[in-house]
Amino acid sequence: MNIENMEAFVYVIHFNSFHKAADALFVSQPSISARIQSLERELDAKLFEREGRHFRLTGKGEQFLPYARQILQSYKKGKQQLRQMNAASDELRLGCTVSASTYILPELLPAFSRKYREVSVKLETASSEAILERLLARELDVGLVRNISHPDVDAVRLYEDPIRLFVNAGHPFAGQSGLTIEEIGRQPLVFFQCGSLDWMKIHRLFETLDRPPSIAMQMDNLETAKKLVLKGMGISFLPELCARQEMQEGRLIPIDLPALSGLSLRTEIVTLKGESAGPRDRFLELCREVDLRAGHI
Repeated sequence: MNIENMEAFVYVIHFNSFHKAADALFVSQPSISARIQSLERELDAKLFEREGRHFRLTGKGEQFLPYARQILQSYKKGKQQLRQMNAASDELRLGCTVSASTYILPELLPAFSRKYREVSVKLETASSEAILERLLARELDVGLVRNISHPDVDAVRLYEDPIRLFVNAGHPFAGQSGLTIEEIGRQPLVFFQCGSLDWMKIHRLFETLDRPPSIAMQMDNLETAKKLVLKGMGISFLPELCARQEMQEGRLIPIDLPALSGLSLRTEIVTLKGESAGPRDRFLELCREVDLRAGHI
């Protein structure tokens, strides 16, 4: 029996969607349909009743589902066991986003190295989606990503990084309180683009204005946006962690805005469900001990 066909069947049920199952398995929707049809031929049983774009499990589909899940889980566990036997026990394969690599890992890795000197770290920096793909392919042990949801992955929150408005020390806003969105909207903004929903909420702060805010520059790199603020090119909404050192030195000044309360960038630790490995588990243990808010471990 083809494992890929079984996997397609289980994923369609999990997501209640052929389209979402295809996205999760990184294949096309027709491929998912073809795998389901192949599985039905193998079983000589109809698993789904299709009505236009809608579908439901048949009685035989409902009977087969728990066995399909069990077979798939056993296969994955057996495959991982073989991989662990062949993998080096002293290497941690770590994937993370650019911001996590720049601002979070420098807090984590020195402590990890001191505690587990025998473990070497192999780091790959990529987007959250690419890291998830590599993790599912078992090419990574751990990922540090933005919000990710997948049935084969455990996700645990590592850090909530508050988003704040920053100006440089010489800006007229420095030291002021009670600023309005109208006043901020008239300033040149250096906008950091990010795919999270919280950044979309920042955009919505300005929807009540008679005219759109003055966005002078749009950046896809936090360090670039921060340095432009330091150079006096504008003001910017930035995650607090990226500006911690400049805040301590008095070069960047945070401006408190009640409208930003609760907005943050979340970094999560993602690992494959039901699997365990020495270096990976040691890294997860260390992450539970960190206090990134205090700036130390």
